[in-house]
Amino acid sequence: MAEQSLAAVQRIERAILVLRGHRVMLDADLAMLYGVATKALNQAVRRNRARFPPDFMFQLTAEETPDLLT
Repeated sequence: MAEQSLAAVQRIERAILVLRGHRVMLDADLAMLYGVATKALNQAVRRNRARFPPDFMFQLTAEETPDLLT
């Protein structure tokens, strides 16, 4: 059990990125963590926008996107 917990924590830590000076996770990684489709996660956030702080999410620019592939 402890090994599974450690593996899960390590997987989450690897998914955390630093963008624009903030520690973030991509929507695809969050969706996988919660066991839902990325589209469903984004739809739920859009429908419940008032529940999230204004800086909860942002969209990457075209210049930022290639940096994630390296």
